[in-house]
Amino acid sequence: MKKNESSLTSLISAFGRAYHSQYDTPKIFDDFIAKDLITQKEFSDIRENMIKGISFFNKEIAMKFQDQPDEILKWITQVQLSPITLARAAYCENVLFHEMLLGVKQYVILGAGLDTFCFRHSELNNSLEIFEVDYPATQDFKKIRLANANYQIPDNLHFVSMDFTKEFTIQNLVEEGFMLNKKTFFSLLGVSYYLTKEENSTLINTLFTKVPSGSSIVFDYADDKLFEEKGMSNRVQNMVKLASTGGEPMKSCFTFDEIEKMLENSGLLIYEHLSPATINNQFFGDRSDYLSAFETIHYIHAVKK
Repeated sequence: MKKNESSLTSLISAFGRAYHSQYDTPKIFDDFIAKDLITQKEFSDIRENMIKGISFFNKEIAMKFQDQPDEILKWITQVQLSPITLARAAYCENVLFHEMLLGVKQYVILGAGLDTFCFRHSELNNSLEIFEVDYPATQDFKKIRLANANYQIPDNLHFVSMDFTKEFTIQNLVEEGFMLNKKTFFSLLGVSYYLTKEENSTLINTLFTKVPSGSSIVFDYADDKLFEEKGMSNRVQNMVKLASTGGEPMKSCFTFDEIEKMLENSGLLIYEHLSPATINNQFFGDRSDYLSAFETIHYIHAVKK
């Protein structure tokens, strides 16, 4: 991934979170800091590009709202862009807070991008060590944005620069202060489907080889209908197409049995599995807008035995 690509990916994700925080009610996940990491020009440019691209996503909506650009933007963000990002972030952080009550002292965010957890929860500065793992270019980009927005990097936030999708070693974390004897929580969001099944298995095995029993992970994965399911307004099909044309094709999808076996081989048990229907009930119930759980995407919380 090139520098401009990593920056763009993190910006679009931040755009979706910022839009939700500013315009949607009720909130699924309120990232009220995301807007501070995007310039007004970038927000405007992404907005315009989304609106101009509506015909790719849905020609009927393009015609219906041709004179209502704000409604087009709302449709794209709520149908295509935001559902996976918002619900998985909300789920992940809910689990993290529960795990902290059970003794978790370290949080490792794989593929952190412009994640703002540390800055939304400054009350944890003395109780949780946070390690953000991502491409060096993405992290340099983030540090500049934090500085421009006058955010000070606290002592409990550690940046670990590497392409963890190619090669991950616990030693990279240890060199930044990670303690092998402390109970750890990992998040791997929006990553698994861009790796092969073998790469997913290797990564999870490496993550959990040396951490204590009770350490756990939350990740999302695509089920075995990924490449045949069209989804509401073809959004699943669109997601797969966009990933491919963007140079990062989706490589893997799993049956539940395959996920269970992969985790078992790494000494993990599934504590909780959220299907799309469960996600919809838990995070998208009683809404009057377009937001709903994405077809084919599941969430897993797995714990080391």
